[in-house]
Amino acid sequence: MPSRTIPLFPLHVVVFPGMPLPLHIFEERYKEMTGNAIRDNSEFGIVLANANGIVNAGCTVRVEKVLQMYADGRMDILTRGRRRFEIVTLNEEQAWLAAEVSYFDDDDLAAPPDELRLTALEHYKTLRAFASAAGQGEPDLAGPQLSFQLAQCLPDLEFQNTLLQLRSEAGRLKELNQYLAAYIPRQRVVERMRGLAPTNGSGAKPAGL
Repeated sequence: MPSRTIPLFPLHVVVFPGMPLPLHIFEERYKEMTGNAIRDNSEFGIVLANANGIVNAGCTVRVEKVLQMYADGRMDILTRGRRRFEIVTLNEEQAWLAAEVSYFDDDDLAAPPDELRLTALEHYKTLRAFASAAGQGEPDLAGPQLSFQLAQCLPDLEFQNTLLQLRSEAGRLKELNQYLAAYIPRQRVVERMRGLAPTNGSGAKPAGL
């Protein structure tokens, strides 16, 4: 697929194709960048920013709705993930970062085994019972990339970024199931400890509280 240059918005977040991402825009340069995207109905790229800089792959988003405009130009917007890309070269000629990117999608378009899907859905059902994943909705079972829907509630951005770059739904579901098989037992302990935190461990509040 041919490459093209797009604006980049480095954030401490990973967005997947088809997934919603609300944003609060407050920096002057990103007000302008977002305003251009709204005016032109164009996309900009979200890339994960971490301690080492930015990762070399991300996902474009398009503004679906302007939720609120403020007098000083700040805005609350709702965007949605569109296309995955790899960064070819960076461009810092404008106020915001831009990059020449190469778009990609899954190479393996075969439907994943039912066992992988069912296991992932069982894991997701368990996750939704945790307070940390409260508010997660029902996945669209007809969606071709179910893995992205199920992974969006995870707090591990590096793992999410790994999934974003995999080019097989079966491969993503396999990685997701392995991750969740280890994550869920740990999270059960975390949730239980949170429930006991205000008490002395026997279900009673500590003396003096």
